[in-house]
Amino acid sequence: MQTTYRGRKAVSIENDDLRVTVLRGGGHLAEIFDKRAGVNPLWTPPWESIEPSRYDPRRHPEYGGTVESSLLAGIMGHNLCLDIFGGPSDDEARAGLPVHGEVSIVDFDIDGTTDSIVMAARLPRAGLDVERRIELKGGGVWIRETVQNRGGVDKPVGWTQHVTLGPPFLQKGRTEFRASVTRSRVFESGFGAGDYLRTGADFTWPHAPRIDGGTVDLRRFTDAATSSAYTAHLTDPARANAFFLAFAPEARLAFGYVWRRTDFPWLGIWEENLSRVPAPWNSRTLTRGMEFGVSPFPETRKAMVERGRLFDTPGFRWIPAGSQVSVEYFCVSAVTDAIPETLEWPAN
Repeated sequence: MQTTYRGRKAVSIENDDLRVTVLRGGGHLAEIFDKRAGVNPLWTPPWESIEPSRYDPRRHPEYGGTVESSLLAGIMGHNLCLDIFGGPSDDEARAGLPVHGEVSIVDFDIDGTTDSIVMAARLPRAGLDVERRIELKGGGVWIRETVQNRGGVDKPVGWTQHVTLGPPFLQKGRTEFRASVTRSRVFESGFGAGDYLRTGADFTWPHAPRIDGGTVDLRRFTDAATSSAYTAHLTDPARANAFFLAFAPEARLAFGYVWRRTDFPWLGIWEENLSRVPAPWNSRTLTRGMEFGVSPFPETRKAMVERGRLFDTPGFRWIPAGSQVSVEYFCVSAVTDAIPETLEWPAN
């Protein structure tokens, strides 16, 4: 169904339990609204959202005037990062490439039926075509993503599902998390003004080392006044499928994703807790990103390729010349009294 969502052009599908809303500008999954709990777990930024095609740095200083401003002007919920995960190089930025790639600012062609969406876009700078098929089935949301390399050379890409959770689902000291991850590393340089984890430290989930000594259990969202962090996690090699789950006790809602580990071997956890001062953040943003993809860290394309591997696991993916690659993943939302300890690929 054609609709608008918070002033944005959108398409929605729904059944008795869920409503899914996708934005045409950037293709963001803005809403996976659970009707039983009355909650959308995905993040809605506290600033006004505009169509990415409308963004002009001279007319929209409220978005900060940086290389990520075109993304921030329209970001919402679950955004796709392709063909980089992280910032562009200086030369790429001068050529117009935003943070996390152009996919989050281009317009998508979207067709919808009562219970499915097909959306597609061309990425002219990356030389890629991307298609998403979204269906309500199996008690959740099934997504199949296909990326076509139009070029005549093999292409190394970053490819991450940037799933960001926010209030009212996300609550300080209350929201719980589970994930099928093992070896982990804190971001290897300063990440933000509220950093509290030991830079570059390796650890085993869920106990991350603090700067001031001791550890913090990442299975519960922080109750600190302000904080910032990013940690990279290798998904469990003993499992065919990987997952994360989040649980909001007041809403009695468990929300999570499950995916093929061979598609996305990494889970990044991003924490922003009222620490970013510049516009449009303005010290008022509470988020936790649960970002599964082919790369451990958000970084430039050159850094991604030069890193190559972490924990003996590739940190990017190749898309061969003239070929396409498809992945699929599943989102589950369930009313429950306690967080499940695992999430399996659903029956058909």
